[in-house]
Amino acid sequence: MKLNPTFSKLAILAVVSLLLCIVLAQIGGLVHERQARQQEAVQGVEQALAGSQTLLGPLLVRSCKELWKNGQGDAESRSFTLTAAPAQLAVNGGLTPETRYRGLFKVNTYAGKLNLTARWSDAAALTPRGERPGSQVECGDVAVMFSVSDARGLRGAELKRDGQSLAVKPGTTHPVYRNGLHAPLPGLRLDTGLSLSLALDLVGSQRFGVVPAAGSTTVGLQSSWPHPSFGGRFLPADRKVGVSGFEAGWKVTELASNAANQVAAGEKCPDTLDVEFIDPVNPYVMSDRAIKYGLMFIALTFVTVGLTELLTGRRVHPVQYLLVGMALSLFFLLLLSLSEHLPFLMAYLIASSAAAVVLTQYAAAMLGGWLRGTAFGGGIALLYGALYVLLSREQTALVIGAVLLFTVLAAVMTLTRKLDWYRLGATAGE
Repeated sequence: MKLNPTFSKLAILAVVSLLLCIVLAQIGGLVHERQARQQEAVQGVEQALAGSQTLLGPLLVRSCKELWKNGQGDAESRSFTLTAAPAQLAVNGGLTPETRYRGLFKVNTYAGKLNLTARWSDAAALTPRGERPGSQVECGDVAVMFSVSDARGLRGAELKRDGQSLAVKPGTTHPVYRNGLHAPLPGLRLDTGLSLSLALDLVGSQRFGVVPAAGSTTVGLQSSWPHPSFGGRFLPADRKVGVSGFEAGWKVTELASNAANQVAAGEKCPDTLDVEFIDPVNPYVMSDRAIKYGLMFIALTFVTVGLTELLTGRRVHPVQYLLVGMALSLFFLLLLSLSEHLPFLMAYLIASSAAAVVLTQYAAAMLGGWLRGTAFGGGIALLYGALYVLLSREQTALVIGAVLLFTVLAAVMTLTRKLDWYRLGATAGE
């Protein structure tokens, strides 16, 4: 029994498509490998400079020890730390972005100059209370502490009490939030108010956050970075984002945040408000997203070539389908390699133009004329334009892709509506 040539060719094209899927998967694996190396570069910069920073404080702290005797008359004790969050906390300053590189890989860091002002109406929360009947509680002097995620990022600190400078020391004396600085406050009366100010020079990587551990917290930040991503538990109450940078302000009260109680309980991850310095056009993320549309590209191109065969009678060999598919697939590899050295848009224009030119001249020979080849190349250019729109419009990518596919299907159905598929198959089988 003689096989139908049409169905035989479809089977061969299915194998060709499978081979191209393997090529796309290998290129996708290369993208993931480069992403992993970028993360290694980020970790390398964080280890050599400082990681993301989260500020906690200033807080008043007091180390205490409770002594008692058990039922057998043996002495026992426990140590604990009391904290007093300020009634009002204000954090203001600027974050200057600084781009650093590890080889080809870019890492976003920043240098911050911040001013923190904290006010307490009293420090009654530092009054010790024993948990055992008849116990004796001994406490040390009160100190003020300030904690950061990575103390290596501290470049300078000036602490003042009612306008008078205090000598700061490394460490916080707190058993949970250890990284930072502190200053003793000997002779502080627990029933009086206190005002402290802290001028801070700080560096960090990628993300900056503040723990709103106060009765009322206000934060105002400015930066020349034009692509902030606001996160944490609280979004800014007001913000302005433009090409020249951003300004953002937060207002958080103890009614909305339990951060002060979380800190008093020693929780390691209290509530925060964050801003992250992101790159909206990450070449590896964009390349990965582009590859996900690769199979659709190949399918649409094969459909176009197949329609040309049906409507013009021009025969196209499966090897030619394979070469066209390889050109489409290698576009993504070219895009990845160029985007590591050039802005993504420029890399995309170069890679897509190169692929369109190669496919135009090849299609002119494959389809029997420069007019058909130019039309084919123009269609490929339109596909690349549509792909860039899909990549740049993340929020509307699904609807744009769905409309594009439906339009292509409608065009195929319109062009083939008068074909007699039974006769076509019978003719091909003769």
